[in-house]
Amino acid sequence: MKTFTRFVCFISLISLTSALTIGSAADGAKEELADGDFKIGPMYTNAPELTVKDGVPKGTLHEFTMDSHDSKIYPGLKGPYKRKVAVYVPHGYTAGTAAPFIVIQDAMTKDSLPKILDNMIHEGRLPAMIAIFITSGGGDGKGSERGLEYDTVSGTYADFIETEVLPRIEKDYQVTFTKDPESRATMGGSSGAAAAFTMAWFHPDLYRRVLSYSGTYVDQQSPMNPKSPHGAWEYHEHLIPMSDAKPLRIWLEVGEKDNGYDKDEKSYHNWVLANERMAAVLKDKKYHYRYVFAAGAGHVDHKAVNQTLPEAMLWLWQGYPIK
Repeated sequence: MKTFTRFVCFISLISLTSALTIGSAADGAKEELADGDFKIGPMYTNAPELTVKDGVPKGTLHEFTMDSHDSKIYPGLKGPYKRKVAVYVPHGYTAGTAAPFIVIQDAMTKDSLPKILDNMIHEGRLPAMIAIFITSGGGDGKGSERGLEYDTVSGTYADFIETEVLPRIEKDYQVTFTKDPESRATMGGSSGAAAAFTMAWFHPDLYRRVLSYSGTYVDQQSPMNPKSPHGAWEYHEHLIPMSDAKPLRIWLEVGEKDNGYDKDEKSYHNWVLANERMAAVLKDKKYHYRYVFAAGAGHVDHKAVNQTLPEAMLWLWQGYPIK
């Protein structure tokens, strides 16, 4: 494990008015969070933005189910399946308005992110965005529907979201999604995080903001693709170092005891090493990135997520105009 050149103390990631923050939400000043490498833990506290607050208007959560029989892109690797989708629409959204949005794989944080958005949108700290919580087609790892969707190093999953998911939501719930890639974000944990990065990597014309918890930037791709023989490990091994920098903004977290933390490099299956190297190559290519190493935390550890998610969202949308 490398020595981190910059650390954030425990209290700094509990409060969004930390030493790395200029001004505060309370006095309306602009909050600024730096790029770079940070360490948190081993003690964790839920961020205050997860608490429902009196007087804060709530967005609306719509839910529906998608059937594999209706999909041209993912008709079912091993048979039919269903996937659940939930759509958060912020309070005060006007039908027909092209809205910024975030796509969250595995429907991660469906119970917590709406509260965060309610609070931070109301406080003027985040833009009024739509959030799409979508599950995979099921299973996990090589040979599964989820693995096909999330661990494949290609633009296919982004195409699925663009052509099969977003149009249905627009039709059923009278919302309009912006076409501006700077106004589109994607997020996930584990393979869902790798999928989020893959969406932006192959389609920076569609997505430019990525939020990743315990990203599976390891060799878990199935079927094997000769263009990326080591799966998502290729991102930090070859693809990012050998490509021109793309206009992406990437927030990453990994736990000290994350999956495969004690495996060697030849396994291509060490999440800590993979995320550490992602941060290093992003830094070398001068990307806007923020890497958080969570001491004592495991894989997509809820205690780390619950402490960092509001600040992660704040950093992710930093510089975006709030109306």
